[in-house]
Amino acid sequence: MLAVCIGAGAAAGVAQAAPDAGSVSSWQTRADRSRLLAREPDRRFKPGQKALPLHIEVDSSQRFQTMEGFGASLTDASVWLMQQRMSESQRKALLEELFGRGPGGIGFDLTRLTIGASDFSRSHYSYLDLPPGQTDMALKAFSIEAARAELLPVVKSALAINPRLQVMASPWSAPGWMKQTDSLIKGRLKPEMYGVFSEYLVRYVDAFAAEGVPIFALTIQNEPHFEPPDYPGMRVDPAERAALVGQHLGPLLAQRGLKTQLIDWDHNWDELKSPLAVLADPVARRYVAGVGWHCYAGDVQAQTVVHEAHPDKDTWFTECSGGEWAPEWHKTLPWMMSNLVIGSTRGWAKGVLMWNMALDENHGPHLGGCKDCRGVVTIDSKTGEVTRNIEYYALGHASKFVRRGAQRIASPTKLGGLETVAFRNADDGSIALIVSNGEAQSRRFTVGQGARRLAYTLPKHSVVTFTWAGQP
Repeated sequence: MLAVCIGAGAAAGVAQAAPDAGSVSSWQTRADRSRLLAREPDRRFKPGQKALPLHIEVDSSQRFQTMEGFGASLTDASVWLMQQRMSESQRKALLEELFGRGPGGIGFDLTRLTIGASDFSRSHYSYLDLPPGQTDMALKAFSIEAARAELLPVVKSALAINPRLQVMASPWSAPGWMKQTDSLIKGRLKPEMYGVFSEYLVRYVDAFAAEGVPIFALTIQNEPHFEPPDYPGMRVDPAERAALVGQHLGPLLAQRGLKTQLIDWDHNWDELKSPLAVLADPVARRYVAGVGWHCYAGDVQAQTVVHEAHPDKDTWFTECSGGEWAPEWHKTLPWMMSNLVIGSTRGWAKGVLMWNMALDENHGPHLGGCKDCRGVVTIDSKTGEVTRNIEYYALGHASKFVRRGAQRIASPTKLGGLETVAFRNADDGSIALIVSNGEAQSRRFTVGQGARRLAYTLPKHSVVTFTWAGQP
C-alpha cells in the first residue's frame, strides 16, 4: 500500500485524448512503485517502423462485447468510512477521483451494493427483520431506513459525479424469517417463501429507484454455494435458483414492467456446472440475462466456456478482493491484470468489479468473515487520509481509459510473457490498449494498427495503457 494525498501524485494527470492521429499517449505502473498510473511523454507512430519479434497488432474491425465499466462495491464498511471518518472535502475529493472523468479521476462506471448486510457491515440486518417465529407475508414492515445515513448519500453523490454509473445489487441472505434457520446465518430459503422473497427484492428495487438510485441488475444470490458461519449467507442450489427465477422473480419483474436484469451464479470460476444447470432450465433461462463470476477458486477460462455454451447471455465479473495474503506488488499486480482486467474481459466480461471500495487500516469495519481483506483504497479511520492500493492501479489502467459503451477489439492474447487487451471507445473511436508484463525482465515490443507502429520497452512486473485516435 502507498499513502498519497487525494488529488496528488499518480492519480493526477491530464485529459487522455490523443491530440492527433499520429500521437500515442501512455500511462505506466511499475511493481516497484516508482511509477503509479503515471503519464509518460507522448510518442508518435513512426512511418516505416518495422515490427519487432514481439509485435502487438490491434484490429478494431474485430469487435466483441460492449463494456459497461469497471469499479468496486460500495459496501456498508466503505460508505460508513466515507460518511463518518472523512471530512466533507475529503469525501468529495475521493468520490470525484473514483467516479469522475476529469484529469484526476479514474472513471468508475460500475458499482455493486449489498441488499442488507454482508460481512463488511457493522451489524447483521436485512430490510425486514422480525423476532424469531414471526412472519410478514405482506411485507408491511419493509424499510430501507438502514441505507439512509450512509449508503444512499454516497451512492447519490457518485451518481451526481457520474450520471452514467451503473448500479447492481446482491442479497447475502433473505430475511431470517423466510429461511429454514429463521436466521440470516446459514440455511436455505423455504420453498413457500420464494414468492415473498421475490417481492422483497422488487420492493428494494422500487425503493432505491424512488431515491434516485436505479438498480440495473440483481444477482440472484451472492455466493449461493457458501453458507458462512459468522455472517449472512444462504444456500441456493441450481434447481432452487431456477425455480425462484422462472416461477417467481422473473415473472414478477416482467409483470411490473421493470427492466432490472437478473444475473445468476455470482460465485467462483470452479463450479461452472452450476450456472449451466440454471441456463439449461427452459423457463428460468428466459429471465436470466447473464452470469456473474468471483475469483476465489478455479480459472478465468470458465467464463469463456459458459459464454460459448450460451453466447446470448452476458458475462459479468462481480467480485474479487485483494488482501494481506497477497501484499507483494510484483506478484499481485501481474495476477490482477492477467486474471481480472485482461483475463476477465477477454473472457467476455462486460463489467469488472472488485470487492470493497474502501476499508480502514484494520481491514474493516467487518462483523465476521474476512479479517485481512484490502479495499481498493484504505481510509485512515482517524485522519481520513487515503491510501491507494494495488487494486486501485490495476482497475485504473482500464477504467480511466475504457468508457462505458466501448467495445473490446482484437489484440494478441499472450506474447512472450506479455498479456494484452484492447478496446475502442464508442464516443470518439479512440483506442485503449493495456499491456501487462508479468515477467522478471523487461520486454521490448512494437504496437501497431495497420501501417502505423511504434516501439516500446516495458519494465519487469509492469503495466502500461496506450491510447490513440482510432483509424476510421
